[in-house]
Amino acid sequence: MSCGSSKAVRESKKLINGNWILNTITYSKAGTYNVNLLNDASKMCFEDSAWQFVSNNNTGTYTINNHNCMIGERYFVFTIQEVDAVAGLYDILLKPTDKKHKSETNQGFRLRLANLSGNTMKWQQTLTVEGSPFTITMNFTKL
Repeated sequence: MSCGSSKAVRESKKLINGNWILNTITYSKAGTYNVNLLNDASKMCFEDSAWQFVSNNNTGTYTINNHNCMIGERYFVFTIQEVDAVAGLYDILLKPTDKKHKSETNQGFRLRLANLSGNTMKWQQTLTVEGSPFTITMNFTKL
């Protein structure tokens, strides 16, 4: 066993580094849902939000710009975790923090890093709704 991140995780950190826009959020089932993403805001608030990832210290920010929402910058720390190298499955772990990147709670979020390339990224989170799987997909483009 070796210490440190795998080559694939290191490559993912290079790709994620920089500025992104969260363009769209979709649900796996049709309907109207009241989803509060990252214990922060609704789908409407998160769409078109600006994200920045600083991979050399695993910190980042996202800024909600929709004036119908509580606008402003939020802070987090993140980790990319290899789940299954053969299948190419990775998770991104996000933990909300204050401006100094100190956690005010012991809560974080695990999302599946379903796709990451030089200009697009897709996260998925699967929940159980009324006894069946329900997947939230978040689609990003790099600036």
